[in-house]
Amino acid sequence: MTTIESRTDELLIAHLLRRAGFGGTATELRDYSNLSYEVVVDKLLNAVDSTSIPQDVIRRYHIDQSDLRTRGSSSGNWLYQMVTTDAPFIEKVNLFWHRVFATGQTKLIQGKAMETHLAMLRKFGLGKFDDLLLNLSKDPAMILWLDNQDNHKASINENYGREILELFAMGVGNYTEEDVKECSRAFTGWTVENTDYMALKMRNNTMRPYGYVNWQFKFDPDDHDNGEKTFLGETGNFNGDDIIAIICKNPATAGFIARHLYHYFVADELPVPQWPHFPPINPEAIQVMSDAYFDSGYSIKAMLRALFLSDSFKSKTAWNARVKSPIELVVGTVRLAGGYDGPSSDVYNHIAASGYMGQDIYAPPSVEGWMGGADWISTGSMVMRVNFAGEIVGNLDNKGVRDLISTIKSETGNVTTPESLVRTSLANLGNLQVSDETREGLVQFASSAEDSAHPSDQDVASLLQLIVATREYQFV
Repeated sequence: MTTIESRTDELLIAHLLRRAGFGGTATELRDYSNLSYEVVVDKLLNAVDSTSIPQDVIRRYHIDQSDLRTRGSSSGNWLYQMVTTDAPFIEKVNLFWHRVFATGQTKLIQGKAMETHLAMLRKFGLGKFDDLLLNLSKDPAMILWLDNQDNHKASINENYGREILELFAMGVGNYTEEDVKECSRAFTGWTVENTDYMALKMRNNTMRPYGYVNWQFKFDPDDHDNGEKTFLGETGNFNGDDIIAIICKNPATAGFIARHLYHYFVADELPVPQWPHFPPINPEAIQVMSDAYFDSGYSIKAMLRALFLSDSFKSKTAWNARVKSPIELVVGTVRLAGGYDGPSSDVYNHIAASGYMGQDIYAPPSVEGWMGGADWISTGSMVMRVNFAGEIVGNLDNKGVRDLISTIKSETGNVTTPESLVRTSLANLGNLQVSDETREGLVQFASSAEDSAHPSDQDVASLLQLIVATREYQFV
């Protein structure tokens, strides 16, 4: 017998899977159906990927995904992981950091550095923030993206020193221009090896027989400024490690990271450049995460656990409060339709579709990343979003779609009514909650089938296409 409590947990879990993953598939929802919400939170936070298509299999079919020279190859390789993993929370967190630490193959040219960058985020993205910042500062992709190879003790380059304060950790208003200079001095000598400097300047990277060299971090002590520095009110012979330690113990850092997490996992905030001028939309949620940050020794996982268990996250006002990013829409829809059984040329079409909708991963529009929110929606992008999702769930040549439709028809029972067909279809599309007005429109459409008591596969597919065109599906 279904109790009010179990039904509440069921809806909360569906909400959690939309935010902490790419939407719950029917299989995922069944697997979690007998678990409490808190248990599911911990399972997601501690999940380990075991189902992603192995890289050797991908490369056997896609030689371009061995050297990763093109963005389509690199981002398509990541799409395979997002679609086929059984730990989608890990990839959702990677997308979060890709938005914050916006780094692009558009400048780096080669994809090997981006692959290493992504692996670093995957390893440290849920750990302690100071560890993450330290590894980010040593990451070849980030060093070259923000020109720290040009940051010398005799002539500092402020790019990385500025962005670690402005965009990555603290936010405007919490440091001075002098702090930027002192921070940059501390990161002199943090550079990259396995590159030819002049070739790099000409965007003609060093080659080996099987593709680009995978760059490595190098510390050059002869190029490091060992002089005394004053940073955020503290004075000493600071290096990059010391700067990160000072940044991470600052209360402004906890609040800034918490606001980023809220912006991504709960509700669309104002664009980041406006944050110094406007308070967070939910200060209580920011405080909950900030407390968890310090109580746990700067753990991102602890911050997210506190967020997911908070009343702010569970509140129904937070449901459907964020516009799905294009990559969330693409990954979530493909996963609902069965994903990839193995290497497929579809991966290139799907990653290109995300770009056409406005989010070309590995090619952020600026160091600020994607603004998100209403920026995702325009007349043109909305048409693309609806057409893409409709083509995926309406493709009866796809075994995953046929299996989904078979499940829906079997779960409606012996007597199918338009109401039961709509209800079951919504449940199998991630337990999607829709307004009364939307539901009435869907029921009316289901009633128009030639034999609504015995809907054909095409009838169900058409209903699914209409559902993914609704406002509720386009939000998360």
